Amino acid sequence: MSSTVYPAIDVRDGRVVRLRQGDYAAETRYPDTPLALARRYAEAGARWLHLVDLDAAKAGGYTLAPLLAEIVRETGLQVQTGGGVRSRADVEALLAAGATRVVVGSLAVREPSRVMDWLEAFGGEALTVALDTRQAADGQWRLPVHGWTETSTHTLDVLLPRYAQAGLRHLLCTDIARDGMLAGVNLGLYRHLCAEYPCLQVQASGGVRGIADVIGARAAGCASVVLGKALLDGHLSLKDVLAC
Repeated sequence: MSSTVYPAIDVRDGRVVRLRQGDYAAETRYPDTPLALARRYAEAGARWLHLVDLDAAKAGGYTLAPLLAEIVRETGLQVQTGGGVRSRADVEALLAAGATRVVVGSLAVREPSRVMDWLEAFGGEALTVALDTRQAADGQWRLPVHGWTETSTHTLDVLLPRYAQAGLRHLLCTDIARDGMLAGVNLGLYRHLCAEYPCLQVQASGGVRGIADVIGARAAGCASVVLGKALLDGHLSLKDVLAC
């Protein structure tokens, strides 16, 4: 089974950054500009890019539309992007700016009925729902919101069946505890999701540290893998991953 690789660019204050477990106080900055890094990934053979507006993820109001348009125009990459998407007008604006898919996170947890209406309006190929999750002491997979700074009452296994029935096709699921930790992907979580929801194209995210993790996620049934810190810190070569 083939899979898609999404190199990720997280942007805060106009800079490429990575957060440790979603903690805005635990930030690592990188020297490349977002556009220069996108060019590098395209030159290495990437076809897709995962672009996140971290400022908007916390405060709302996507701010990267000019950057998005520039990346699409200059690199030819297909881009899925999100952060702060709060309205149907936001979705329309990002698609108009060149996004292939719009990622909806916090609102997908807080107002699922609204996002399900968008799935009907825009179609399953235009949206990626990000249900980023953290396992609680009781074993339940909780769904934090607002850049992972607030905990919601929803759980992954209660909310996801509703989305599957509403026509969701692309699910991005990050195990927050592994995000930015280079601790390996949570294969148990992804095996569960892929077995329970075969209609979904599951994107694995969080903890990738080497090619073995990419292969493991694919073997678990994931359609794609999002790569962030491992690429930025040089633990992985994008060319090597794509060749694999």
